[in-house]
Amino acid sequence: MQAPANPSNEALRIETLRQFLILDTPPEERFDNLTRAAASFFRVQIAVVSLVDVNRQWFKSTCGLDAKETPRDISFCGHAILQDDVMLVHDALLDPRFADNPLVTGEPKIRFYAGAPLKASNGVNVGTLCLIDREPKMLTPTEIEMLQDMARVVVGEIEKTPALLAK
Repeated sequence: MQAPANPSNEALRIETLRQFLILDTPPEERFDNLTRAAASFFRVQIAVVSLVDVNRQWFKSTCGLDAKETPRDISFCGHAILQDDVMLVHDALLDPRFADNPLVTGEPKIRFYAGAPLKASNGVNVGTLCLIDREPKMLTPTEIEMLQDMARVVVGEIEKTPALLAK
């Protein structure tokens, strides 16, 4: 298993994530609506709004998964935040980064993963909107664009949070 590296802007990324005041907050319908819509639209078993903190990925919203967080060092999303494009893993058993990952060999038995980075307005990736399935899968270019669009909607909701708290 290959643990994800830290982005070159890690300090700014973590500070940005913390300024959103969203970590460890209760579930919210506005995010749950998005993960339910993503799971349905993309026909996957799991959709997650994942925020990548220092040592964990914390889930603001999940559809099809009971976990609230997982260690960052085994996370797929920790890899996805290192790039600006959607990270696609069509079959995790065939990907040397993930073939022996405990999230692949054990529950939730990830085979397919697609993670669209959640890019904050200052340009740092704070997490992902990700799709997970227990079967290998492909996405069309149109589906990839839709996942990116949905990730932008998630960011819009995240960035509203501090403004609401300040009022």
